[in-house]
Amino acid sequence: MALIVQKYGGTSVANPDRIRNVARRVARYKAMGHQVVVVVSAMSGETNRLIALAKEIMPDPHPRELDVMLSTGEQVTIAMTSLALMELGIKAKSYTGSQVKILTDDAFNKARILDIEQHNLKRDLDDGYVCVVAGFQGVDANGNITTLGRGGSDTTGVALAAALDADECQIYTDVDGVYTTDPRVVPEARRLDKITFEEMLELASQGSKVLQIRSVEFAGKYKVKLRVLSSFDDEGDGTLITFEDDSKDTSMEEPIISGIAFNRDEAKITVLGVPDKPGIAYQILGPVADANIDVDMIIQNVGADGTTDFTFTVHKNEMNKALSILRDKVQGHIQAREINGDDKIAKVSVVGVGMRSHVGIASQMFRTLAEEGINIQMISTSEIKIAVVIDEKYMELAVRVLHKAFELEAE
Repeated sequence: MALIVQKYGGTSVANPDRIRNVARRVARYKAMGHQVVVVVSAMSGETNRLIALAKEIMPDPHPRELDVMLSTGEQVTIAMTSLALMELGIKAKSYTGSQVKILTDDAFNKARILDIEQHNLKRDLDDGYVCVVAGFQGVDANGNITTLGRGGSDTTGVALAAALDADECQIYTDVDGVYTTDPRVVPEARRLDKITFEEMLELASQGSKVLQIRSVEFAGKYKVKLRVLSSFDDEGDGTLITFEDDSKDTSMEEPIISGIAFNRDEAKITVLGVPDKPGIAYQILGPVADANIDVDMIIQNVGADGTTDFTFTVHKNEMNKALSILRDKVQGHIQAREINGDDKIAKVSVVGVGMRSHVGIASQMFRTLAEEGINIQMISTSEIKIAVVIDEKYMELAVRVLHKAFELEAE
């Protein structure tokens, strides 16, 4: 008997028929003698509908009230999933984030999990119940409802698996695993049987939408075994996300590159003509960080006249907020000549642990892009990743030619 946490996304619970399908799958695992915790998202499109409703009342909704509203989406699906299980003769009980006691900080709309109370869930599991938990939500120390931000249901699933010491956390999505890149862009992309946590973390952070980055971080930190599967396909083992140590002996020569990720959701901000002196990076990025805006890639160029140009990327939705902070609070103070924003960019990344032991990956990537006349605006590297920022209109072309250059096509 194993303890399994299964997480189902919005498309998997989009209507009553699909919810019944989820219940039948859970029933099969229960029939094998396993204990099952089910984590569900809101129905597909429901969160967006609720955000739009809130914005009709208040263009920039108050964060606390928005969380109260958004949490209702999952409340509907946990009850419906529990009812579907009961119809199959299975004991089931639904839990909101606060009923489990998923304790978070008070950063409304993107709260972080601090602790999970296990007692209630463990008691019900031992009594033979399937516990159906609302993803994406928690409660702060003052009893306020909080939500974990986009993709937070993945994080809920992995965090519950860690807290309950589950044998496996299964993430069910509308794809049957992790692919070398998005098959909608490159039809020849192939499914990976397994991938390391490091590679998955880089792919998620570089724009791969299969798993949310915080959930991968959580799984890596707490050594939770993760598997990505399709909720519409009963066959296949999906993709297992492993630790590098686990997979060392299985294959003598792993592929150098595991996948190519891309992200259209970034914007570039350039601060021109800044005095080249110590502390300038902090003076620019400090106020941006204080506004809770994530900065991704950073480049600093030194000019001949003792000034520097400072460029960094943020999420597209936060570009205008970052620009107004820089123009209102920073520009006059640091005597910057000009501040520009550009949201017509895309980031393309190649990822693979094989880079550690192979040279020439960067030059191959740059040559491939140059042959297609694609200009590189920014470059960022880590031990197992090379990311470039390019004009967004060339993004799909870049992904296709790199996928071919690194021989990632299905055999």
